[in-house]
Amino acid sequence: MPTPSAPPTDTATAPAAPQAPPAPLTLDERLALTNTLMTARLNEAAVAYEVNTHHIPLDRVQLDDVVTVPLTPHLDPQADRTPVARLLHHAHQLLEAEGWCRNVMIDTDGSRCLLGAVRAAAAGNRSLEASAVDVLMDAIRRRFGDHVPSVPSFNDAWNGPRTPLRILDQAVALADARGC
Repeated sequence: MPTPSAPPTDTATAPAAPQAPPAPLTLDERLALTNTLMTARLNEAAVAYEVNTHHIPLDRVQLDDVVTVPLTPHLDPQADRTPVARLLHHAHQLLEAEGWCRNVMIDTDGSRCLLGAVRAAAAGNRSLEASAVDVLMDAIRRRFGDHVPSVPSFNDAWNGPRTPLRILDQAVALADARGC
């Protein structure tokens, strides 16, 4: 015969006492919470942007390539240039007019490398040429570091004239600034 089982007990508990509403946050606490939430959203958006644009090829634009006119107009730029700056400017003009080359000082078409243009602009004045090459090397090393051994090695590292011409312009400005 089955044993009588205990009558079911009521396991339901009495309704919980109502909880007091949370204390309102202070302004500093709300700002900290908003800052945390916005930082998380911005980090998530940055990751999504990187993922969505990873396939797009990136060609960086140099500001020197975009700005092609002097910021301050000057009537006669040669009037107040130093001898070395004039020589470097003349070398720049030679490269633009006759063309730029690499691996040789002057190629069969008459194009010149950086050193060839400086030597032609110096017109046999070896002292002025040496000063111009020193300034040019300083401009190169300021921009690309001390590991560049010479003007010809710098020139031969490029496939086009844009960077060598830009560094020649920077050397003109450096020579003017030095007053040499």
